[in-house]
Parts: sequence; C-alpha cells; structure tokens
Amino acid sequence: MSDRFPQLFWGLVAIGVALVGAAIIGGNALRDVKRADDVITVTGSARQPIRSDFIIWRGSVTVQNPALEQAYRELKRDADRVRRYLGEHGVPDSAVIVHPVDVSTIQQLEKEGGETGKIAGYRLMQSFEIRSSDVDGITKLSQQIAELIADGVPLTSPPPEYHFTKLSEMRVQMLAAATKDARARAQVLAENAGGHLGPVRSADMGVFQITPRYSTEVSGYGMNDITSRDKDITAVVHVTFAVE
Repeated sequence: MSDRFPQLFWGLVAIGVALVGAAIIGGNALRDVKRADDVITVTGSARQPIRSDFIIWRGSVTVQNPALEQAYRELKRDADRVRRYLGEHGVPDSAVIVHPVDVSTIQQLEKEGGETGKIAGYRLMQSFEIRSSDVDGITKLSQQIAELIADGVPLTSPPPEYHFTKLSEMRVQMLAAATKDARARAQVLAENAGGHLGPVRSADMGVFQITPRYSTEVSGYGMNDITSRDKDITAVVHVTFAVE
C-alpha cells in the first residue's frame, strides 16, 4: 500500500496539471473566438439629386421607291430639309453627326407571301445624331420636330437620351457620405448591444444606381437611367466594424 501511494499521488497531480492547462488553453481559445466574432457589418447609403448635363438625340429619314436613283433623290431632299430645320433652330453643323446612307432591297412577294427572288424596290435610310450640352434647347427641339412630319418628311425620332458627365467627380464624395451613414448605423447597433464601436475591419463598395427622380428601382448590376432629365444617384457601401 505504501509503495502504491506515491505513484497514485503523482498520477493525480499530473492529471490536475493537465486539466488546468487545458482550461487555460480553452479559455484563451474562447477569448480569441470571441474577439474574432466581435464585429458588426452594416450597409450605408447616400443619395443625391442631379440634373443631366448632356443630351444625345437621334433620328432618321427613310424612303422607298422602285427605282434606286429616285429613292436617293427623295432621301436627299428630305434629309436636307431636316438639316435646314436644325440649323434654323440654332443647332450648329458641328453638333450633328450624319451617318452613311443605309440601302436595303424590297423583295417581290408571291400571292402566298413567299419571295420571288426579284427586287420590287429599294429602301434607303439616312440617320443623324446630335450630341450637345444644350439640354434645354435640344429637348425643346425634339418636341417640335413633329412639324416636319406634319409637312410630309418621313422622319423617325425616338426620345432623347439624357446623360450626366460628372459622375467620376462625385464618386469619392458619395462613397464618403455612404461610409458616414454606415458608421452612424453601426454606432447605434453597438451601443444598444452594450459595446463600443471599434475600427473598420473591412469595406466593400456596392454598385452605383442612377435612377429617375424618386424611383425605388435598383439592380444588382447597377443602373444608369438615360430616359429622365432629373435623376438620383445612390451609392452603397458594406462596412465591417470591430466591436469592443
């Protein structure tokens, strides 16, 4: 019995030391895990209204005639009328881009609707494009161009495109405002949880949304509205903060 006691005693001591060491290691591990998990991720956003400062307006004149030469004469006559109209309303030639004439054939059809392989006529199209910073003037002109159509000019004119050219200058400002919003949100959440907001651990910039004024539409790929003159730019950031 006396021989076995020292062995048993030292065995128990070894077990005790091992348990204490395991507890210390476990405590450190839990503390490390807690530190790793003491973060909060929030989304911040900033919105600013803008007005388009550049306009692109496109249009085209289309004629068709059984004779190619006659079709070209008609096209030139009508295209010249459009150019004169633009000049009379203050559009300089330097702002007008005239594209090459597009020529296509009109196939003769059978009674059943199938093509005969013969040419019944020609369709010619002359398209133009106006790029200008005079957004007011070109917008007004695009609304008046129906006067030419009423005079018999075969003109097609879709609505203008409205662009904003200073987006790159606003990016830093918008991202700073969105990050400030994210910090304010995180501060509230951290205080309500009984903690203090620490430094930024990571940040991720979301896509910019350029939408018509007051629109709530968004896209995961970002939006760039060109249909509206008055727009809103929205910047989004995702920021992870440490919580102490």
